[in-house]
Amino acid sequence: MSSTISALIIIPAYNEAECILTTARAVEAAGYDYVIVNDGSHDETLEICKENGLNVVDLPLNLGIGGAVQTGHKYAQRYGYSIDVQIDGDGQHDPKYLPSLIKAIESGADLVIGSRFLNHSTGFRSTFFRRIGIGWLSKWIKVLTGKIITDPTSGFRACGERAIDLFCESYPVDYPEPDSIATALRKGLNVQEIPVEMRERQGGVSSIGGFSGVYYMVKVTLAIWIACMNRYVQ
Repeated sequence: MSSTISALIIIPAYNEAECILTTARAVEAAGYDYVIVNDGSHDETLEICKENGLNVVDLPLNLGIGGAVQTGHKYAQRYGYSIDVQIDGDGQHDPKYLPSLIKAIESGADLVIGSRFLNHSTGFRSTFFRRIGIGWLSKWIKVLTGKIITDPTSGFRACGERAIDLFCESYPVDYPEPDSIATALRKGLNVQEIPVEMRERQGGVSSIGGFSGVYYMVKVTLAIWIACMNRYVQ
């Protein structure tokens, strides 16, 4: 694969047969290299990738979103990409924002988050209860790090070399986005946000809902606290 831009797009995919081809073709049309990380899908995700000549790394077991994304970071590191960008395989993230994320990295940021909550975005923002949870995590990160992150659960993120190296060494397994932000801030990385608009998922089912949503909030809250408290015991 080739691109005029030294950036790799990471597309973690678990049971995304409905929209993985559309997502990959959109990234190709935008002119970027990409890797799909098939995280042990039980549907036809892998078959669709192979049949259509998509660049895919197949994980034989489901590692969870954290393991899939870390695989993408390790791929970027191995093949010499100085920037990588994570997007969801379900079509929520619009490739038109990729240049803005990459530009922010090139301007000095280590980790850039695409936020739905800057500049009063009119795009899809998820349910009311999820927005409450996002608000709680945002406040929790601010209390522990002093940094305001308006959209800590966003999976639309770009990493520079320092963040890639950090996340290749260690990356949270479950629901990693808020936890990894706290870790990056603790390590002194420059974390920024840019405004983006997101779309409703084009297929598949979210892994967070019902009781799993409660588990998510408890686990991530504790994980952020532990990540931030580590600075005082190291």
